[in-house]
Amino acid sequence: MFKKILIANRGEIACRVISTLKKMGITSVAVYSDADQNSRHVKLADEAYHIGGSRPDESYLKADTLIALAKRVGVDAIHPAYGFLSENSDFARACPEAGIAFIGPTAESIEKMGAKDAAKHLMEAANVPVVPGYHGQQQGAEHLKAEADKVGYPLLIKAVSGGGGKGMRVVTAAEEFNDLLDAVMREAQNAFGDDRVLLERYIGKPRHIEFQVFGDTQDNYVHLHERECSLQRRHQKIIEETPSPFLDDATREAMGVAAVNAARAIQYNGAGTIEFIVGEDRSFYFMEMNTRLQVEHPVTEMVTGQDLVEWQIRVAAGEALPLTQEQITSTGHSFETRVYAENPNNLFLPSTGKLHALRFPQANENCRIETGVAQGDTISVFYDPMIAKLVVWGETREIARARLLNALGDSGIIGVENNIAFLETLSTHTDFIDNKIDTQYIDAKLDEILDSSRVELPQNVLLAASVRLLLDQQKSVATMALNASDSNSPWFDTTGWRPNGQSERSLFFCYEESDDIEVVVSERENHFIFHQENDLDVIAQEASNDVLRLQINGSWERFITLRHDDTVLISWKNRWYLLNEVDPFATDISDAAGASNVIAPMPGKLLKVLVASGDTVTENQPLAILEAMKMEHTLVAPFDGEIDQVFCVTGDFVEADATLVTFKEEL
Repeated sequence: MFKKILIANRGEIACRVISTLKKMGITSVAVYSDADQNSRHVKLADEAYHIGGSRPDESYLKADTLIALAKRVGVDAIHPAYGFLSENSDFARACPEAGIAFIGPTAESIEKMGAKDAAKHLMEAANVPVVPGYHGQQQGAEHLKAEADKVGYPLLIKAVSGGGGKGMRVVTAAEEFNDLLDAVMREAQNAFGDDRVLLERYIGKPRHIEFQVFGDTQDNYVHLHERECSLQRRHQKIIEETPSPFLDDATREAMGVAAVNAARAIQYNGAGTIEFIVGEDRSFYFMEMNTRLQVEHPVTEMVTGQDLVEWQIRVAAGEALPLTQEQITSTGHSFETRVYAENPNNLFLPSTGKLHALRFPQANENCRIETGVAQGDTISVFYDPMIAKLVVWGETREIARARLLNALGDSGIIGVENNIAFLETLSTHTDFIDNKIDTQYIDAKLDEILDSSRVELPQNVLLAASVRLLLDQQKSVATMALNASDSNSPWFDTTGWRPNGQSERSLFFCYEESDDIEVVVSERENHFIFHQENDLDVIAQEASNDVLRLQINGSWERFITLRHDDTVLISWKNRWYLLNEVDPFATDISDAAGASNVIAPMPGKLLKVLVASGDTVTENQPLAILEAMKMEHTLVAPFDGEIDQVFCVTGDFVEADATLVTFKEEL
């Protein structure tokens, strides 16, 4: 068995691998970039070494640097996790050539499945169903258009070397083909260094269901059941679950056999995933194989009781698979959801910034929290904006769903925009509960889901936010009194005593887009009277770990409260509410000229600048394409007009809020 393993990755998956290494008694070696020098995975590892700049191509993608470091510090093996170099066949080949085991499949297996066109030919030969389409070598635009017309519309254009939803577009009509082909090829070249594409028949209302497979060097192959990954947006998975509530026993068995056949066809070694697209009639087709561990592997671990990272390590060390197919069982139901730093109400644009407040539920046998960050850390522009994965288990799907909702209601973030409220809405939506979903569900019903995420502010939440602020102010005054030379001064009194009777004060809050909300309250330590049409008598009791209990007119309610400066975040009955304390007398100074500017919504690289000074544009016409946090964002004209100045060129790296384009003012 290995003595020392280097993890060629970062974030939550690096932390996940380290936990298994600790359990197995293996020394863990972390690597980090400039941006990650204080990251959680660095602090958890037994050893940690700096490998370069913040950008991935300056650090985590530098294969030679990683191998040289591994040799210098005496590691036996490298675990690539997922992303970065995990499916890089050159890296998989270079590791054993340097005398270091690669914890993953052979370079040959990666190459066979890395090119989607060649993979489809292999699967056809192994009697694994594939989607009809074109996956040939001729890549000229005219030839691809002719093949597309043969396949028929709608169809998918997919990057041959793609993955994770990148390099993929749906073409609904022939006239869209050339523009979308150009977009896919450009994205594929930027992300994978390979602009080749394939075409596939588009399956209506499809399900995305994948099977976890494993192989060893002794010709043993198994699957560890399926994962339903249909709830996704822009091909990025949002909530995964196992078992799939859509499959019947016959289809599940047939798909499992096909998945094992696929692994056996390429003599696969280690953990992999066979991804299928499944039609409404439960017909299924091979999509692709991910030759690595998947982001959503924890749900499989929850229902099987197996540690898939440990399996990977043992197989890479030459051991046989721990279990046979007959010994692998699945019990109960599991969900995983991904908490991202993004704004669902603004086209899901990624958000960067410091995590001023960060809370997750207490982990237990029914709930896992996979994260690579801690309170005080910064979500940077350089990497994927995922903050954490919440993973739950229950005896039934409904019990697991209830635990998922509880986990979301116990997780809070101040400092970056995030998708927790969006996930709460999805988890309670009747279509999700009744399993009436497909891979297009969120995109098709996005407006409805977002509208459902906006809820009125309950009175009890407003009371909790007020009490949180008042208690914090009382503590602040008490601290000042302890440090003052005259602690008995009436200026430090926190009892609410006044010479002319009990005082009243007003607090003002802003909630979503509402007008300022005024709260009039009298206070005396933990006792508050809220003056409304009928006065409310409130007694506060602070419990541990951000929990605030309020007795409101004799009835107790529980709240989770987080606060940073003027921001108060309240969770009540598994729903989060964000309020901001405001000064009603502050002057609101707005920059009227800003509406005539197009600014960068976040730091990133300009892949294309599409306009020049003097151009006439129409509303929603694309002006530039910005790449940030592993995604492309098209910036469009806010109205019809004439371009005044363009302050950037293709290839520029721009900061957030940088002015990119200005418009001429109308006279």
